[in-house]
Amino acid sequence: MEATTTPGTLYLVPAPLDFGCDDSTDLQASLPLGTLQTAASLRHWVCENAKSARAYLKRIHEITPLCCSIQDMQLVELPREVHKKGDHHGNFDARGLLQPALDGYAMGLISEAGMPAVADPGSSVVRAAHDLGIRVAPLVGPVSLLLALAASGLNGQSFAFVGYLPQDPSERATRIRELEALALRSGQTQLFIETPYRNQAMLQSLLQTLQHNTRLAIGSGLTLPRAQLVSDSIKGWKKKTSPLNNSTPAVFVIGR
Repeated sequence: MEATTTPGTLYLVPAPLDFGCDDSTDLQASLPLGTLQTAASLRHWVCENAKSARAYLKRIHEITPLCCSIQDMQLVELPREVHKKGDHHGNFDARGLLQPALDGYAMGLISEAGMPAVADPGSSVVRAAHDLGIRVAPLVGPVSLLLALAASGLNGQSFAFVGYLPQDPSERATRIRELEALALRSGQTQLFIETPYRNQAMLQSLLQTLQHNTRLAIGSGLTLPRAQLVSDSIKGWKKKTSPLNNSTPAVFVIGR
């Protein structure tokens, strides 16, 4: 009889929302010790960015010792096209990245911030793990979308995340109107995200396009000392001096 190897587990390891690289923040303020200990036990990784992954692992080591030196760890980056086009369409075959798990080793999947495969690359790796019979275990940590939704005061019983909106101002305004109409008609809260350097342009487009009574919440840097979360009607927003942080990604939430 041939010897068999039980596949190792693929752990989905959340990263702090400071992109893992801000030594001034306390990891244990947003990540439980159990998550950090599991991460410290892994030497095989699939990551979005090896440099930020190493910086994060270095910070973990200050709390709980790593199983080996960072130099001895195997970190494999997802291909660039996965970052640019996303891997949720099923076009990228990630099975080749999971050979250590098939050989019986536990593995970690990590993105630059938050939970991998949620508004970040990684779903192709998770899908491949399921197809290969590899156990998938998500660990506890910050997920900016749910944090922003919970703190928005908007409907958390029915909601949708729609990713990024178009960059072209005209197309973006059209998409905003579509999402607002859906939110007002159905009560379904709509969430989307934006990169830091386009935060202000997104806010201005929302203020110019949405109706006065539509609710808008914006969250950035949640769980961090510089966290911001403001929720108000568009009429109320127009009276504010914009508190929007242009140094971190933002989650935008609209509804009634």
